[in-house]
Parts: sequence; structure tokens; C-alpha cells
Amino acid sequence: MLVIRFLRKGKKNQPFFKIVVTDKKNPPRGGRFLETVGFFNPLTKEKALKKERVEHWLKVGAQPSDRVYNLLIAEQIIKGKKKAVHAKTKKQPSTAEPTIAGQAIAEPNKEIKKEEIKEEVKEEVKEEESSLKNETLKTEANNNESPIKIEQ
Repeated sequence: MLVIRFLRKGKKNQPFFKIVVTDKKNPPRGGRFLETVGFFNPLTKEKALKKERVEHWLKVGAQPSDRVYNLLIAEQIIKGKKKAVHAKTKKQPSTAEPTIAGQAIAEPNKEIKKEEIKEEVKEEVKEEESSLKNETLKTEANNNESPIKIEQ
């Protein structure tokens, strides 16, 4: 199958593209091609196409790549809508529920009553206070212990 596509030329960071007609199986960089039908310089936006030769190859059955197709539409060689060249694929949402450290995350749309939150917070505060009291009692007991003096 014949394709019309870009053939990259030029130095590093200075791309220059030839528009060539080639077999689809040939490698896109430096592969053999049948004919050069134009060029495109993306840095200067300079472009030139041989309109008659492009129309000939399209009639023969050559398929343009997406980017060349958009270029042919811009140059009014063919008519139609441009194709989305840089369209990103959409990831499928996972069906598993999101978790953090093994605990399920509450859904954002789920309504939580203020009373329930207040009660939970009060319980947590009471637990923390009791644990702090126990720790302070232990440290005070350890600090108050004095070494035993043996009197003779």
C-alpha cells in the first residue's frame, strides 16, 4: 500500500521534512521512496507541494498520513475536515474503589451528618486525653521516686 508521509531531514533540533510517496512497509526514516512531492519546514512554516503529482498519487490510491492530510487540506488540494493529530487516548476508569493504606476513601457525594462527625471527634479527644493522663501519671511517678537512703 502506498502512503504519502513526511521524511525527516535536517540537523538535531532543526527538523526539515520532505513529503514523499513510499510503500507503507519502508521505514519512515531514510527508507526508499518513489517520489518527492514537496517539503515542509516547521520552524519557518515554509511549505511547497507539487499539486499535480499529489493529485496523481491520490488517484492511484496512495493514502496520506494524518499530518500530511491536514497539510493538504490547508493547501486546498483536497477538501474535508482536518483530523485530530494530537488526540490523547482516554484512560478507562478503574472499577476498584480508591483506598489509602488499605482504608476506603469516602465518596465526595456522600453526605455526612455534622452530629456524627462531632461525636467521633469527641470520642477521639477523650481517648487522647486519657492516654495523655496515663503518660503524665507514669512520668510523675518515675520522677518522684527517690533513691532509698540507708541509714546506719
